[in-house]
Amino acid sequence: MASSVAEPARVGTTAKRGVVAAVAVAVFCVDVDFFALNLALPATARELGVTTTNLQWAIAVYQLTLASFLIPGGRLGDLLGRKRVLLAGIGIFGFASLLCGASQSAEMLICARFVQGLGASLLFPVGISVISNAFSVAERGKAIGNVYGIGAIGTAVGPFVGGLLTDLIDWRWVFFFNVPFALAALALTVRNVEESRDASAHGIDVRGLVAVTAGIAAITYAIDRGSTWGWLSASTLVLAGAGVALLFAFLAIEHRVRFPLVDLDLFRNVPYVVVTSAGMIGNLAFCLMLLLSTIYLQQVRDLSPLLAGVVFLGPALANAAAGVLAGRLGARGSLPHHVMGAALAIGAVALFGLSIFTGWPWYISAFTLAAFGLGITWAYASVGTQAVVPESMAGVASGVTLAGAVGAGGLAVVVGATMLEVLTAHGNSTTDAIQIMMAVLAGLAALAAVGLASCGRVIGAGTAGAAP
Repeated sequence: MASSVAEPARVGTTAKRGVVAAVAVAVFCVDVDFFALNLALPATARELGVTTTNLQWAIAVYQLTLASFLIPGGRLGDLLGRKRVLLAGIGIFGFASLLCGASQSAEMLICARFVQGLGASLLFPVGISVISNAFSVAERGKAIGNVYGIGAIGTAVGPFVGGLLTDLIDWRWVFFFNVPFALAALALTVRNVEESRDASAHGIDVRGLVAVTAGIAAITYAIDRGSTWGWLSASTLVLAGAGVALLFAFLAIEHRVRFPLVDLDLFRNVPYVVVTSAGMIGNLAFCLMLLLSTIYLQQVRDLSPLLAGVVFLGPALANAAAGVLAGRLGARGSLPHHVMGAALAIGAVALFGLSIFTGWPWYISAFTLAAFGLGITWAYASVGTQAVVPESMAGVASGVTLAGAVGAGGLAVVVGATMLEVLTAHGNSTTDAIQIMMAVLAGLAALAAVGLASCGRVIGAGTAGAAP
């Protein structure tokens, strides 16, 4: 993208370090929060007087909001000024964290998580744009890698922090923990980041944004309420039908609008669709595995949040390492179907292990291995798309892939919680229901791995044909 500001080479070394620090602290804050809530969910549900499966909306609404607004969030930075929008994103996230911690009902917490998702949807894409603007092309990859590396530390310690704070103080401190980091990120951004815009940026397709967001929300809520209203009830069918109609309307809008939110030409690129779909399956399985494991450890095995956090520590570290490895494999030019196919196969085997193992050594080993394999799958999705699309579409392709993966994870949490309720309502114990769902996830990951292998020639051809 063209920029209306000075070239990155004019930014001094000290200032560049300050830019990396500002964005990295903000991303660290979001990454800690992303996984810390899982371990606090049962305690939060008990205090607010709801079930853990009902409170999964606190996780799902955050992910769905983040997915829906990632792409327009980046566009706002280009239009209004990246520093200004980054500050807004950090401020909204920090303020919403206070609201989450002060919540007196499940409804208030879910609404506050929606606001948190909005803040994160500004923070993530605009933060990367800030890095890209401050560094030359040769330096950019290392700088972004450093930001993601610090974020990965947040991913790794998030579950342990969530369990520790919930066990020793209160679940509310899982959210209050974010506030000092948000304040630090604000101060670093004010001091180190220079304002920049994209002179060629155009307006946001508001109609398309409303249609796709409302469509996803309607379908998700219909799935969540289906077991209560009845799957064939008028309310469920009308709501689901409205959601599908809105998604078709979104496609029609994007086809006609001059500056679409999503370039539909991406979906005519078969290798891109295959790689993105595999990434979505990887994150779908990963997010649902986290929810099921949280319920299993705290409600079936009766572990405290702190001890559950200790169990989560190995998988969280494995997931963080998977992100680093995915970046290095991408730098070496490894083919997407090789990397993601092998990673999905590893994830499938480990998920099957979670469906049959109950002894601690085997369970923890399978949990850790699943986090590693599924982590590589969805982390490599954004890298893999760069190998199968022209350079001119690299940015939008990566944004759509990330939004799809995060959205799939949020939807999986809702669907998974609903299916868990259905299985237990039909006479299965919570343990049996969780093991059945882990086995289904294993089958899905295995099918995706086989699909990638069978599409290898197509993806290879797409890689060869992706030219600037």
